[in-house]
Amino acid sequence: MPKKPTRKGLIKKLDTIFSEYIRRRYAKNEISTCVTCGKKDHWKNLQAGHFMSRKHYSTRWDEENVEVQCQACNVFRYGEQYLFAKYLGVKKADMLLAKSREMVKFSDYELQEMIDIYKHKISLL
Repeated sequence: MPKKPTRKGLIKKLDTIFSEYIRRRYAKNEISTCVTCGKKDHWKNLQAGHFMSRKHYSTRWDEENVEVQCQACNVFRYGEQYLFAKYLGVKKADMLLAKSREMVKFSDYELQEMIDIYKHKISLL
């Protein structure tokens, strides 16, 4: 009988699958573009950058909060939040800021459901 996945394991798996979906969703011939500096590279070499930090579970897996970023912008330049906000637009940036302040706790079932949803979305790309 297979072991029930831990909450930590579900979150890690969802992060991985969600990241792949974000990096591939607008890729043309496997090439994606960083939204803050415009660098083009294979989607595997880029990252899923969060406008509002991943620590906020209410926006962690929100497709509007996460875009493709290169490592330089996402890690070394701390997400280039100002340029990211310009890319999103003031209205969307304000909405994501407000949403990030909401308290959310996803059940294990909801996490597994999101994993299944993003696996399916990836299969459609």
